[in-house]
Amino acid sequence: MSTDLIRPDAVSQPPRGIDGRVSPEDGVDPELLALPPPPRAQLRLTVTLLVLVSLAASSMAHSLRDDVAYALAPATDIDVGDLYSFDSARAGDNRCIRAHGALGGALAVRFERPFEADTYRISPVMGRRDLWVEVRVPSGEEGARYVPPRSFRGRLVRWSKSGLRHRGLERAVAALTKQTIPPDAWLVVDGESPRAARWALALALMFAGFAVWSVATTVRLLRRVS
Repeated sequence: MSTDLIRPDAVSQPPRGIDGRVSPEDGVDPELLALPPPPRAQLRLTVTLLVLVSLAASSMAHSLRDDVAYALAPATDIDVGDLYSFDSARAGDNRCIRAHGALGGALAVRFERPFEADTYRISPVMGRRDLWVEVRVPSGEEGARYVPPRSFRGRLVRWSKSGLRHRGLERAVAALTKQTIPPDAWLVVDGESPRAARWALALALMFAGFAVWSVATTVRLLRRVS
């Protein structure tokens, strides 16, 4: 019994006619062979967009780091007593506290947030300019007769690290009150517990997922081209 050896190059090359050209009868469509290679411009645009998405998502996740840290903080609050004699060393930064004190009404600023019926008031603690308190005012209770509360439970944080929901608020308050807010000023967000801040954790995970997906897709595209 005889066997014929088949050379590998004979298998890898498509069968050709007498003139050396590939014909439809040979089982290969010449129109497919005539197609141009994938457009490089579209590939570069896709990769550029994916890189931009990754950078933007990473930046958003990074901007939520203090909110995420508060969401993961212990739920047990710390009693700091009277806010007028507040000592930051007793409470620490970005923690849930209980406190009481009188708020100054002359420098109080009212503001709203999109898609929320309630309003908010932010006021300095009486006799201080480096400690402010944000309270939520239920819809319909805001008015000339509104009396701010004197006891608070919520988040204590440096105003500069108060997160996405307070971005730009410090500049707006300083412009409206004509007061210079110290760079190391504190903010108490009444009613914001670590549990209520878990939205930041979910949002940060979503942005991180976008960033990872964009990087992985970019790597796969570049490997396919090479």
